[in-house]
Amino acid sequence: MKDNRRMLFHIHHCRGIGIKGIKRLIGSYRHLHSIFNLSPTKLQQITTASSMKIELFYKDLHSFPSHRYMKLYEENDIEWITLFDDDYPELLKNVYDPPFLLFLKGDRRLLQGSTKLAVIGSRNATSYTEKTLHNMIPQLTEREVVIVSGLAKGADTIAHKEAIRSGGKTIGVLGGGFQHIYPRQNVDLAGYMMNHHLLISEYPPYTKPEKWHFPFRNRIISGLSDAVLVTEARKKSGTFITADYALNEGREVLCIPGSIYDPLAEGTNTLIQEGAKMVLSIEDIFSELRV
Repeated sequence: MKDNRRMLFHIHHCRGIGIKGIKRLIGSYRHLHSIFNLSPTKLQQITTASSMKIELFYKDLHSFPSHRYMKLYEENDIEWITLFDDDYPELLKNVYDPPFLLFLKGDRRLLQGSTKLAVIGSRNATSYTEKTLHNMIPQLTEREVVIVSGLAKGADTIAHKEAIRSGGKTIGVLGGGFQHIYPRQNVDLAGYMMNHHLLISEYPPYTKPEKWHFPFRNRIISGLSDAVLVTEARKKSGTFITADYALNEGREVLCIPGSIYDPLAEGTNTLIQEGAKMVLSIEDIFSELRV
């Protein structure tokens, strides 16, 4: 198991095959160390990656200096956890394509035990979101609910800051590595959370965020959480994608209703129409989370 854990760290840093390719390798070999003996042709058969990508993966597989990076991460207080570890979050194991490896910076104990509520909403959140979260989050943190969000501008930033302001705990899920915080305006917030709360990412610390990383990381935000609260959202937005992940993962989606004339309420009102729970007071959230 220990050897598999280290191998997963190594494979995770190899370019070319992505999460689906790693999944196929894990499904094919009980002892991951065996893949060192495979030819590029055999690796291509298993992962179904293109010849060009297999060439890249094969090169990294036999040259990436894993031990040096493990030491480097340790020196920078970056921990990592794999799907093979006992303390990997149980809820997260059940999502579609769970991350095989997560990098952690901060208080890893926040992953365990406590009830978690994901808070998501528009990057262009209005004072309506601000007022709602300013009122509700202190009441949630008072009951030791951990607030999970994505450190994006707008609703995410408000949620993290309100959790901190009220003396609660918060987890931020990044769309890139720790060395490339996005948006730049949240560098100070991220730094504070690394020291006093928790930041996590499935991407190695040196990874620059790509546009497609953000919708994909949303499965982790909802996957870590017992329920998802949506404040404001347009239809077919990133927030909508997260709500879809949450529904597919069997999480309850809670929505703050809004005016039928407000474009930022179109998404939340539609979700309510489709079966999400309408939140009219903090008691609706307490009831769902059983806190």
